[in-house]
Amino acid sequence: MLGTIDLTKTLTKEEYIHDLTRYQLQLRDLTYQLYVQKRPLVMVYEGWDAGGKGGNIKRITEKMDPRGYEVFAIAAPQGEDKTHHYLWRFWRRLKSPDEKQVLIFDRSWYGRVMVERLEGFCTEEEWKRAYREINEFERQLVDFGTILVKFWIHISKEEQLQRFEARQEIPYKAWKLTDEDWRNREKWDLYEEAINDMLLKTSTLTAPWTIVEGDCKWYARVKALKTLVHALCTELEYVPPDPVTKTEQEMEMAKKGKKASKGDKKGKGGKEKKKGDKKKK
Repeated sequence: MLGTIDLTKTLTKEEYIHDLTRYQLQLRDLTYQLYVQKRPLVMVYEGWDAGGKGGNIKRITEKMDPRGYEVFAIAAPQGEDKTHHYLWRFWRRLKSPDEKQVLIFDRSWYGRVMVERLEGFCTEEEWKRAYREINEFERQLVDFGTILVKFWIHISKEEQLQRFEARQEIPYKAWKLTDEDWRNREKWDLYEEAINDMLLKTSTLTAPWTIVEGDCKWYARVKALKTLVHALCTELEYVPPDPVTKTEQEMEMAKKGKKASKGDKKGKGGKEKKKGDKKKK
């Protein structure tokens, strides 16, 4: 599956700024509608190391009301989380839409069928059973009224290497790169097999995956925003105004107004000249 994804898709800077602004402003309107309609939105971000999940989430939340969303950065379970079923720590993070309308998981319950599967943190029986458990969990969320959107950000092995090397050279990004990242990279083929299994077995009618082409970060950010806006429009039965089109129309009307104003001035001047000519006669 992942081998068929076209990672050459890109955007120009002008296209990126244009589309980013449009969908961010529309998303702001739609998140207010979540509050009005009392509907929760749960977003799942998964992807390769250095895939750009953090930058993507930043653009998603950039113009949202900070009172209405929360981002959970999920790592290995610690403390009490380790003493319960692996889904328990996600259940307990779910909140009422009166409190938070948008919950974003930066990595999620899918760790069971990827990292835990490959690193031996669970048995084969447990990770194979997890596909059914996850599908049931997500079906329960959707049946309750939750809008569930899942993104897999896909990048090439070559692009990942370039980003790893760039992180090593940039002091304020170096902390992001760990020995574990390099070890995971050595298992690329095994991870790709596990990811393909995950996408095939957990992309359902009620909770489909969206694969985001991520070699171009600009393209990935806009695709995620666009996908989210369209999903919310459908679920909420509400279409927000297009701010970019509105601005363009206003600019066009302003230009026409200026032209009309100049024409009026010329017309007045012409009349005054004729009056002056009559006086001379």
